[in-house]
Amino acid sequence: VQLQAFGGGLVQAGGSLRLSCAASGLTFSYYAMGWFRQAPGKEREFVASINWSGGSTYYADSVKGRFTISRDNAKNTVYLQMNSLKPEDTAVYYCAADRRRSIAATPGGYNYWGQGTQVTVSS
Repeated sequence: VQLQAFGGGLVQAGGSLRLSCAASGLTFSYYAMGWFRQAPGKEREFVASINWSGGSTYYADSVKGRFTISRDNAKNTVYLQMNSLKPEDTAVYYCAADRRRSIAATPGGYNYWGQGTQVTVSS
């Protein structure tokens, strides 16, 4: 199983980025997907989750209204659209797959993780 996250970069505060995570080696539609992030010196934290069909989503309060998670099961890809970015959004962003299929905010339940993509928001 491989999860490849990409799309990170350097952006000014108020800007936007779209992260993608391409999955291979698993039946993508059997898995819920999540995005997590980890800033230097901090623990990994939940960002957003989407269930197997895309019909249910859940967000951390810190990103609600600014970030949107979505998925395309035909392309085995999950996305994270990030708008109105803030310097405190700076972190390495990871995608993860959870075979329980429903949304989940705790990292311990996820079965597979991507390698992470750096997002840096300048003030």
